[in-house]
Amino acid sequence: MARKTEIPSYYGEPQKFDPTFRGPIHNRSCTDVLCCVIFIIVILGYIALGTVAWIHGDPRKVVYPTDSHGQFCGQQGTPNANKAILFYFNILHCANPAVLINLQCPTTQLCVSKCPDRFATYLDMQYNYRYNKSYWEYYRQFCKPGFDNPWKSVAQVLRDEDCPSMIVPSRPFLQRCFPDFITRNGTLTVANKTDFKDGLGKTRSVTDLRDAAKEDWTALAGRVTAIQQGSESGITALLDAKEVGIKIFEDYASSWYWILIGLVITMVVSLLFILLLRFTAGVLLWLVIFGVITAVGYGIWHCYWEYSVLQGKPDADVTISDIGFQTDFRVYLQLSQTWLIFMISLAVIEAIVILMLIFLRSRVRIAIALLKEGSKAIGYIMSTLFYPIITFFLLAVCIAYWAVTAVFLASSGDAVYKVMSTQPKCQYANLTCNPETFNKTNVTKVCPGAQCTFAFYGGESVYHRYIFILQLGNLLVFLWLVNFTIALGQCTLAGAFASYYWALKKPADIPACPLFASFGRAIRYHTGSLAFGALILSIVQFFRIILEYLDHKLKGAQNVFARFLLCCLKCCFWCLEHFIKFMNRNAYIMIAIYGKNFCTSAKDAFFLLMRNVVRVAVLDKVTDFLLFLGKLLISGSVGVLAFFFFTRKIPVIQEEVPSLNYYWVPLLTVIFGSYLVAHGFFNVYAMCVDTLFLCFCEDLERNDGSPGKPYFMSPGLHKILRRADQPGKQYAGS
Repeated sequence: MARKTEIPSYYGEPQKFDPTFRGPIHNRSCTDVLCCVIFIIVILGYIALGTVAWIHGDPRKVVYPTDSHGQFCGQQGTPNANKAILFYFNILHCANPAVLINLQCPTTQLCVSKCPDRFATYLDMQYNYRYNKSYWEYYRQFCKPGFDNPWKSVAQVLRDEDCPSMIVPSRPFLQRCFPDFITRNGTLTVANKTDFKDGLGKTRSVTDLRDAAKEDWTALAGRVTAIQQGSESGITALLDAKEVGIKIFEDYASSWYWILIGLVITMVVSLLFILLLRFTAGVLLWLVIFGVITAVGYGIWHCYWEYSVLQGKPDADVTISDIGFQTDFRVYLQLSQTWLIFMISLAVIEAIVILMLIFLRSRVRIAIALLKEGSKAIGYIMSTLFYPIITFFLLAVCIAYWAVTAVFLASSGDAVYKVMSTQPKCQYANLTCNPETFNKTNVTKVCPGAQCTFAFYGGESVYHRYIFILQLGNLLVFLWLVNFTIALGQCTLAGAFASYYWALKKPADIPACPLFASFGRAIRYHTGSLAFGALILSIVQFFRIILEYLDHKLKGAQNVFARFLLCCLKCCFWCLEHFIKFMNRNAYIMIAIYGKNFCTSAKDAFFLLMRNVVRVAVLDKVTDFLLFLGKLLISGSVGVLAFFFFTRKIPVIQEEVPSLNYYWVPLLTVIFGSYLVAHGFFNVYAMCVDTLFLCFCEDLERNDGSPGKPYFMSPGLHKILRRADQPGKQYAGS
């Protein structure tokens, strides 16, 4: 007789033997009822928050620019219907420090139909108007509607805010006119000029325009709660990004059909792969392992060959940092450094894979045995492969509701007007004002040039004062719902696979519709427990997001200790999040089997894993590694096929390839999408293996293989896990 291993008492006591136990308990009661009630109340409150945000919010306030009078540019039914672009009378005023305080440029802002395409000043217009009336016809597009006096003096025009003193060549970005910056030989220019007249008798540098545009972009970003730090050529990069974005959109519009075909191919291949695992798990998984090793090895050789060929070319020794970002990725393939990086990266991956196989070869055999058992379970309960569709749909609903609520919250409130002055000592600066009565006050006398300008949308009510708090609440509840949806899927799948394992005679004793029955039990009895686990994880994720935000804000800070402390906190919370995810996953399995509350299930799962810590420490990661190789092989194969297709290297269907600006746009989409599709299928497999492993550990503690207490595992699984079969051992179904 083999001696049974003694289990230390501090790892908890094994489950007591119950001769009637046959898998997931059907006679169970509701768990964590208080948390369930709180969860339902929070959902009702979340619906109420969305309703209030819907009533008070207007997404146009975020999407569309607003002129100095609080009118939307491009709004139908208004004088601005055909004027969808915002124009700044004097963008040089945007360099005023008040921009960072008020998040608004202190100059008149007007809706126009197009941006200026030339340099001009009001004085130049008056001079040329004597000889050619067209100068005024062009310039008046950027004056207030109804103004028709080209002979009015500059001083009076600026006092009454009728026309800008100058206009500069601009391009629309985010429906706002920004100077058309172009860098030529390292020199910043606008329309091939490095300086210009400001209409007030001064010659200004183009760098003044750049600084002003940067500050106005900061103000614009601040009004939508996403302040960005501009670099010296930040605006130029943003304008270039618009053109790239348009080309990317065009590529998606012409290739979406083929992208969908690629994702469908991935789905079919993933499904076939899982079905083949049902019959040839061992052979197929070893083929995957050696297939990945061979593919990576070929990649190393190919990279070395390309590197050797480019070594002799004069222009190939340029570094990636020298050429910067290029939208045409083929430029990088002409550099020897690119292939050297690829070769080193693939060599590191190859070394890791080979070393893992050498040192963990016995554990790989165990993982393959578990995967083989998992393939049998999935083969009997094929409906589990399609459950991720339900999870995806619920997650899409959560994301859509959160995004819409966030936009409506951000756009809540009425138009608030404030006194904007270019004078730093104006006592009325930043005070609220009424544009209808502003000219009747003495503000303009005390602060010449001051304006009553639209600042932002807000209000003085309790609701408006706590918009930021409501946004944080919106984020926290969103995380809670997302984690609850994932928990529901894990508990449902665990219950279905546990029904398979604890069936005495497979498949005869597997209950009808195990997936549907498990889903019903999870919703009816364990909503509170799932919500409890999801809440713990959501709080940790919420703090991680806050730490990431603080880290973003402190990037330019000089306090080394503060950044070090923040880095340590981020690391600790990252570890805590992953530990909670691991414990929650196993707790949900125990909930699905025994129907206990979350804390008890988490404790039982933890002690069960600790009593089998040697297997858990390696087996869990080895199984994940094998499944990762499968996902990598499938997504990589589809990616290679997509590469040959979009680069027109398949002669048979060469004419069907759409014309693209950047072939890497649909290619990367197919690769990333293929990985997500394969991940959805293999995630079911991973949940199956985790469930079977916990059931296996429970089986070993509950039963001893005698005729009265037979093992529910298969003989092959018991043997591969190195529990020596003793004479007279009995197995379920034998």
